[in-house]
Parts: sequence; C-alpha cells; structure tokens
Amino acid sequence: MPSRSSTSRHRPALAEVLGQASTDKRIDILRRLGECGSISEAARQAGVSYKAAWQALETLSNLAGTPLVAKAVGGSGGGGAQLTAAGLQVLQAAAQLDAARTQVLAALAPGESRSGPGLAALALRTSLRNQLPCAVSALRQTAGQVRVALALRDGQLLHARITRESAQLLQLAPGLAVLALCKATAVRVAPTLAAADGRNLLQGTVSRASRAATGGEVALQLPGPLSLVGFSTGTAGLRAGQPAMAAIDEAGVVIASTG
Repeated sequence: MPSRSSTSRHRPALAEVLGQASTDKRIDILRRLGECGSISEAARQAGVSYKAAWQALETLSNLAGTPLVAKAVGGSGGGGAQLTAAGLQVLQAAAQLDAARTQVLAALAPGESRSGPGLAALALRTSLRNQLPCAVSALRQTAGQVRVALALRDGQLLHARITRESAQLLQLAPGLAVLALCKATAVRVAPTLAAADGRNLLQGTVSRASRAATGGEVALQLPGPLSLVGFSTGTAGLRAGQPAMAAIDEAGVVIASTG
C-alpha cells in the first residue's frame, strides 16, 4: 500500500464511498482499523475473516478513488496499518452523515427500525430493475459459497448464492431484512417452467406483456404487493391476467442490506 504521506493530498470521493448507509460493515472495519492499527485485529473485532476485511478496505478505496489505508512501518509491534488522511476524512463524513440521518428519521419516521431497508432503500440507485424486500430465512454453506434463503412477503422463497466474505460483510442472519435484486434480463417468464438445480421458480399473474411476435418484456404480479419484471420468448403467448412462472438463477440474485 502507498505511504500515508504520498496519499494525504488526494481527496476521497465521499459521495461514492458513502453512497450506502454509514452503518455499512465496511465503514465499521475502517473505523476499527483506525483505532487498533491492525487489519487482522480489526477483522477479529468486526467478526469477519482477514480476507473479508481486506475485501472491504479495497472496495472502499476503489469507491473513494484514493487509498484509505497505508502500511505503518516499524514500532514495537513490527508495523501494521494506519488510515491515510483520506481515510480519516471518510470516517469523519460517515459520523456526520449518521448523525444527520438519525435526526431526519427521528423527525419523519419515529417508529422506523434501523434494521430493515425502510427509507434508506430509496437512496439505492442501480440498473437492477427488480428490487424485492424480503428477510433472510436461512443460510447454508455449500461448495465454498453461502446459499441464502430469502423469504418474500408472499411466503415464497428466493435463493441466492454469494461468497462467505460477502455474507460476513452484510452481517446476514435469519430474520434480517434485506433487498433481493436481479436484472430483468435474468428473469425468464413462461406459462410453466421446470424445476432445476440452482434455479428459483416464482408463481404469479401476468399484469403486462409485450405483444411482439418475438416475445418481450413481461410484468408478473406476485401474490401480495410485489411485482417482478422479466422476459418471455415468442412462443410463450402470455396475456394479462394469465398465471405464469418466473425463473431466476440463484447466482443472478444480489442481496443488498441498507441497515
């Protein structure tokens, strides 16, 4: 990592690095590193692996556009890590944003829980058109990954496969409110679809469908308030009001936590 002096003159892109809630686990790791001067100790305190902590710090530096952490040479401990001037700026901004967010939520939504997507989810900007509020139902490690079962509001389950490091950084646990996201182009809609390993199947009713001969975009109303956007082939012949199914690969489901 660059020395602290070589990076102190670079200002971090605060709007990018703090785009998520300031309670982001990555910010927590950065804060702990600033306090203890050791990545391994910061990881231990945060309850994540050393690899996950490194991933978090690298992601933050990428978002900031400048290194937030530098090697600390020498000392009785034989060296370690310390925050750059940009890293200190990020923590200061995070603390101020958190205080302001708390004041705004207390005034506008005094009963809102900080553990769910809530109002914070409105600040999430992404090209992923499908954003479904849900709750973690279960987690199971498989083949070096974590298979996460997500319970939608209508009771249907949606599964996602993510790395163990991502599960740690998101602090996933049963009952945690999260958002499940996926691209519309990753959703296949048809009257009936066969089950397959690694594939999610959801039931719903067509609310809107393209009339193009080659198929096209389809909006599927799930039981309850949620809807899903996907695509059908020209042979599907879907019409509004018709029962249909949606297929989504587990690897195509992204989990977002704003708490």
